[in-house]
Amino acid sequence: MKKIVLLFSILFCQQLSAQVVDSVKIKTDSIQPKVDSVKIKTDSIQKKIDSLEIKKDAVIKADTFKLWKKGGLIGADFSQASYTNWAAGGINSLSGVALFNLFANYKSEKTSWDNSLDLAYGVIKLGKSDIRKSEDKIEFNSKFGQQASKNWYYAVLLNFKSQFDVGYNYPDDSTIVSHFMAPATTLGALGLDYKSKDKSLSFFVSPLTGKITFVNDQRLADEGAFGVQAAEYDTAGVKIKNGEIARYEFGGFLKMTFKKDIFKNVNLQTKLELFTNYLKNPENIDVNWETILTMKINRFLSCTVNTQLIYDHDIPVPFERDVNGVKVPDTGPRLQFKEVLAVGIAYKF
Repeated sequence: MKKIVLLFSILFCQQLSAQVVDSVKIKTDSIQPKVDSVKIKTDSIQKKIDSLEIKKDAVIKADTFKLWKKGGLIGADFSQASYTNWAAGGINSLSGVALFNLFANYKSEKTSWDNSLDLAYGVIKLGKSDIRKSEDKIEFNSKFGQQASKNWYYAVLLNFKSQFDVGYNYPDDSTIVSHFMAPATTLGALGLDYKSKDKSLSFFVSPLTGKITFVNDQRLADEGAFGVQAAEYDTAGVKIKNGEIARYEFGGFLKMTFKKDIFKNVNLQTKLELFTNYLKNPENIDVNWETILTMKINRFLSCTVNTQLIYDHDIPVPFERDVNGVKVPDTGPRLQFKEVLAVGIAYKF
């Protein structure tokens, strides 16, 4: 009897276990579609997140691009004069100057970064004389600033200047007095920069400025051109030490720029740079003052008046000294001035 009861108990448990297994399987099968549905929804959400990330990156790139202001100018100025049987006399002349300006300025809420490249080259022919260089300029400027107050920025400035072609002290057209990288100046400054509300005026002042003048021509360096240390010679005139090809200065620097339309179709640009060398004769201040007045005639034609004033006590300039009525060649610091009036074409982009 006991065996029969035990047998029925085992059979009942097996049946019950089978029913439980079937029940669990049914529930598992019913849960799986829900799991798959959740997985599909998760994948869909992830795709939307990825799409939003892509859009976010695109918006950031677009906003960064909008913070940049880029442009430039390409121009050419010409002048010509011709005389035929002109009783008052005159000399035929033809001149031309090519100009190229490029700028890229970045401005965000707290940061500014101004970059510019100015290139110019011009020639002139007077009568039957050979073609001469009349303009030659390479100048690069970069100024990075972090806002300190409403109109003031902590700023770092870098400046490079040189020229493309050889230069002569006319009428002597056989002796080269300058060429590319002879001279060239590099200036680095750390200071404060003021920008007016309308951005027309910028005033940069730096008590910490390094300036290097390169003369990449040993003959000119031996002569002490552009303020470098000249070569040393013995009593027999034999060179015992080469002239230095670089001059290093440390001092204070000030730069003021102004650019604005002062009348309709009349634009004034002026730039004043002052530098004093703490290490030698700080009372002698280097001056570079450039002014361009542009009068727009129509979309492409314009008339420009360009002036430049330079003074550097360390750069000897050839001149003639009057000694008892006799003109004697000499060199020394002199005020240098250039003025150009021209009509030409210009295209802004």
